[in-house]
Amino acid sequence: MDEYKLKRKILCIDLKSFYASVECALLGLDPFKTPLVVADDSRGGGGIVLAVSPYLKSKGVPSRCRIYELPTDLNIRIQKPQMQTYLSYSTEVIKVYLEFISEEDLYVYSIDEAFLDVTEYLKYYQLSDYDLAKKILNRIKDKLDLYATCGVGENMLMAKLALDIESKKAIDFIAKWTYEDIKDKLWPVSPLSEMWSIGHNMQKRLNQMGFWTIGDIANADVKRLKKQFGILGEELYYHTHGIDMSLIQDKGKMSVVSKSYGMGQTLFKDYYRKDIYQIILEMTDEISRRLRLHKKHAKVIHFGVAYSKLYGGGFHRQLGLTSHTSSPKVIFETCKSIFETHYEDLPIRHVHISVSSLMDNTIYQPNLFEDLDETYREFQLGVAMDEIKMRFGKNSINRASSELENSTIKKRNKMIGGHNG
Repeated sequence: MDEYKLKRKILCIDLKSFYASVECALLGLDPFKTPLVVADDSRGGGGIVLAVSPYLKSKGVPSRCRIYELPTDLNIRIQKPQMQTYLSYSTEVIKVYLEFISEEDLYVYSIDEAFLDVTEYLKYYQLSDYDLAKKILNRIKDKLDLYATCGVGENMLMAKLALDIESKKAIDFIAKWTYEDIKDKLWPVSPLSEMWSIGHNMQKRLNQMGFWTIGDIANADVKRLKKQFGILGEELYYHTHGIDMSLIQDKGKMSVVSKSYGMGQTLFKDYYRKDIYQIILEMTDEISRRLRLHKKHAKVIHFGVAYSKLYGGGFHRQLGLTSHTSSPKVIFETCKSIFETHYEDLPIRHVHISVSSLMDNTIYQPNLFEDLDETYREFQLGVAMDEIKMRFGKNSINRASSELENSTIKKRNKMIGGHNG
């Protein structure tokens, strides 16, 4: 495997409890001593907690829960989300990274996480990768009063694993891994979902195959993994050996064109059959709008719901259409059909809809039984609405049903990423 081993110097930096830490910085509070959460308590006890301070994490408070699940004996301070402020802080952090490296050696992974290839900079700074990481983290703290953690590795995967598995427990929040560390630091990891790229569904299937630690996978027959998971199984095998050929400089290739469009919505009260159609309709309108804006049609519709925590469970199904579409009517009717088939008359707290199997709308192949005039009119109406929304704002034009009590579209249109700005 030596021929596949990159020898780069990669940093993976994560801003610690980002939203909560920004709130603490704004208030001049120490996040390691302050019981603070970011949540919108105006939505009631069912509101989602978006982030908790490191202090609360040390007390066992999960980073994602409902407001009513928070402990009552810790005098917790609740701060309303300020998404635009968090985006501004994220931009300032990126500026810090660019003080040390060029843009081509930076890959922003998410609002609070980034990869930096510092291979060519160590000689210039006369520093080791570890010491340069410490210098960057100190700069973030001095400039923005934010704490960050860092994984250092010889490739992007290894840096990410060092970050997730070890750095957050380190005294200085930095952990460095090399290929020689994989056997001792990665292979003992269990449960399997502790490793980045292994979700709970894959973990369940791997457990059924007799794999309980990462080492079990690393020492398995790669052909068996490939037979079960396809190319993902082969990739997983190499990942368990610390092998990853991705380069930050190829980030343009990594940011592939979306192969699906989707959205999920967590509801802040129980919804049942008579009210949930309004939510489904509003979500299919939004997905159709995204398809039009990206000049795409879709052929596969995915729909799912999760029931209230008291009951648990839910379902997720997909349905292939006879032809590609971006019609909100077709997508809605398909979701409605899936819902009617699988719904169990239980209270609903989350809805997810997505579409896949995309193609350009310039090569649209109509259904033989389709009314092309009606389809064209519907599409043109959608385009006209898109133009109005882009010019005057998302709430400048909505369905009349948006005035109904159970509608959420007007409130969501005022949000950034599903949260208040």
